[in-house]
Amino acid sequence: PLYHSAQMHVFTMPALLSGAYTCLLDTPTPELILQQLKQKRLNSFFAPPTVWIALLRHPQFVESELQHLQKLYYGASIMPEPIVKELGERLPDSGLYNCYGQSEIAPLATVLTPEEHAERPASCGRPIFNVETRIVDPATGEECAPGQQGELVHRSPQLMVGYWDKPEQTEEAFAGGWFHSGDLGYRDEEGYIWIVDRIKDIVNTGGVLVASRDVEEALYTHPDVDEVAVIGVPDEKWIEAIAAVVVLRPEADPNAESLIRHARENLAPFKVPKHVHFVQQLPKNTSGKLLKRALRQQFSDF
Repeated sequence: PLYHSAQMHVFTMPALLSGAYTCLLDTPTPELILQQLKQKRLNSFFAPPTVWIALLRHPQFVESELQHLQKLYYGASIMPEPIVKELGERLPDSGLYNCYGQSEIAPLATVLTPEEHAERPASCGRPIFNVETRIVDPATGEECAPGQQGELVHRSPQLMVGYWDKPEQTEEAFAGGWFHSGDLGYRDEEGYIWIVDRIKDIVNTGGVLVASRDVEEALYTHPDVDEVAVIGVPDEKWIEAIAAVVVLRPEADPNAESLIRHARENLAPFKVPKHVHFVQQLPKNTSGKLLKRALRQQFSDF
């Protein structure tokens, strides 16, 4: 939607300023998107991961009819690595761009270019030219060494001034003179950044911190899984237990044990889900972002 900062400030306005043709859709259904991509031979397209997954799973996604696509952008939330791999394999001549940021930074902070995807497909790239990004210890504010996980903080002339009528929240967000993103990640020796998870989405199970992304990436490699979201739910023994909420592919039968067995084969024991719930669809907002808070509310009593 045009009110969404990514679509407006990273794609639509720069495209108009450079004289590019822009195709606007009232309702971004997979059928309509694929129809417009093919009929108008659009060569550039941006979508959040949930929309890309819906397109890849749609019967009208025919690789031979989409070879004119040159630039494939994704962002707004973490893209599972298996989906990045599938997209690259099905459209090998298209360039993949991972665009990371958030609305408060208007909204772009880092980019992973097509040339960089080959070696680091799960990275979100390096900061763009007008953004400074550090990774700091959430408790002390000290900068983390390469490979050490911490919170991403940013400085940039494109950062927001503050949250409307929320001075305390604004002060907290800019503690130490840097904007605190709420994202957990790390940096390698060459300056490439990896996002581990949203800090609020980390599951503290039995005193061990588990990134929901790790579990989701393992489950996405199961052939029956269409979409999956991993959350923490209250548990008497573990305080928080890992729960997987799964949308199956149309031909698949719900088999929780098969998914748990697959997780055991690909994850450390403490990361294996204690619960598996099957749903017809995952809750998303109008921008296509997954609403994990809605899932936590829905499954907290199970």
